[in-house]
Amino acid sequence: MVKDQEYLEKKASYCIDIAKKLGASDVSVNVASSISETVNFRNKRLDESNRSDNLGVDITTYIGKKKSSISSSNLLIENLNTLIEKCIETTKNTPEDEFNSLPDKDLLAKEVKELNLYDDSHIENDDKIKYLSILEASASDNQKIINTESSFSEDKSNFILANSDGFCKGFKTSSFVASSVAVAKDDKSMERDYEYTLKCHLDDIKSAEELGKVAAENTIRKLSPKKIGSEKIPIIFDKRIAKVILSTFASAISSSAISRGTSFLKDMIGQKIFSSSINIFDKPDIIKGLGSQSFDSEGVKTETLKLVEQGILKHYLIDTYNGKKLNLKSNGRSGGTSNLYFDNGKTALKDLLNSNSKSLYITETIGHGSNIITGDYSVGATGFLVENGEFKYPINEITIAGNFKDMFQNITLANDLEFEYSTNSPTMMIEGMVVAGK
Repeated sequence: MVKDQEYLEKKASYCIDIAKKLGASDVSVNVASSISETVNFRNKRLDESNRSDNLGVDITTYIGKKKSSISSSNLLIENLNTLIEKCIETTKNTPEDEFNSLPDKDLLAKEVKELNLYDDSHIENDDKIKYLSILEASASDNQKIINTESSFSEDKSNFILANSDGFCKGFKTSSFVASSVAVAKDDKSMERDYEYTLKCHLDDIKSAEELGKVAAENTIRKLSPKKIGSEKIPIIFDKRIAKVILSTFASAISSSAISRGTSFLKDMIGQKIFSSSINIFDKPDIIKGLGSQSFDSEGVKTETLKLVEQGILKHYLIDTYNGKKLNLKSNGRSGGTSNLYFDNGKTALKDLLNSNSKSLYITETIGHGSNIITGDYSVGATGFLVENGEFKYPINEITIAGNFKDMFQNITLANDLEFEYSTNSPTMMIEGMVVAGK
C-alpha cells in the first residue's frame, strides 16, 4: 500500500522545522509515495511483469530571494538532516532572484475537494494476465495481424505538499491503463496502430475484447496506402490528434513562455485568436477527471478558467514565479493545465465530413513540428482521403503545414467531445492548410 497521509505529513513537517532552524526564511516540501504494477504481453505470450515502489521527498529552501532545491528517495531522519543541511548551504551560495518566493498566502487552497480520484480496487497479476490474454486474442483475430503487443498497468499514489506558511495538504490518486498495439501486413505494405484506455477507476476501463478489436481495425484499415499530390485542402484531425494541437496552445500561453517572450501569443490577452465559435476551458474539478486537482504544484487553489471565450484569449496559465515577472497573480497553473478541452462544436461528425467535396482525415502525425515562438506548424502525417463524406483510401508520406495564427482562425469543431484524457478535443477541421505529397 502507498504511505498514508499521516506518515507523509510527519516527514514534511520535520523537513520544514529543520530547514527553518538551519536558517531558511521559507521552505516548501513535497513528499510522495507511489506503487506501480505492470504486465506486458507480446504475440499472445507473457513478456514481462514488474512492480515498482517509490517514496521520495523534494525540498526547496529560501533565504530571502535566494532559492535552491534538493531531492532524495531516502527518508530516514539521518539522511533528511544531511539533505537539508546541503540544501541550506547551496541556497546561501545561490545568486538572488527578485522573483523567488512562496505563493501568496491568500491564494493557497483552503480545502481538498472530493473528486473521486482514487479507487482502492486491486487487480491481481493473474487477472491482468487474463485480461491481456483476451485482448491479444481479440487483436489477433484477423490473419492480416502479424504482431501484437499489449500492456496493463495499475498505479496508486499519495502525496503531501507543505510549506512554511502553514499549507499542508495532499490527496490520493489511482490510474488503470491498458493498451494494445497491432502490426498488420498485406502484399503492399506493413502498418502499425494502437488503442488504449486510461481511467481513475478500474470499472471504467474498456473491455479487453473492445480494446483489441479497435487496435486491429485501426491498423488494418491503414493497409495499402496511396500517395497524393501537393495541394491546399481542408484537414480533419481525429480527436487523438486534435488534442495535441490544443496542448500546443496551452504551451504557448504558459507564463514561462510569455515571460521569456518565446510565444507567438505574447501580448494577446483580449485579442481574437480563434474564430468566434471557439471556447476553451480548463476545469480542475471534474469528477474522476484524469487531470482533476484541488490545487497546483505550489498549493495555489485551482478554479475553472475560460481560457478562450468566443475566440478571444482571456487568460494565460500563470504560476507564482513567472506571474511576478509579468506582474500577474498565479491562477493555480504551476505544473500546467488540469482538464483542458475545447467546448463541444455544433456540427455532427457526418456533416463535418460532408462539408467539403474533398478533404484529408489525419489519424497520425510524425515528428515534433510545432514552433510556439513563430507559430509555425509542419509535421509528417498519415490518414485517409475523404470524398463527399466517404473514406476512400488510406494515404501516407505527406507533410501538412500552416501557422497557428491562421489555423486557429479556421477551426470548425464537431459535436463529438468525449473526456477520455486530461486534454480533450472534438474532431477538428481546419481549412486552408498546405499538404505536400509526392
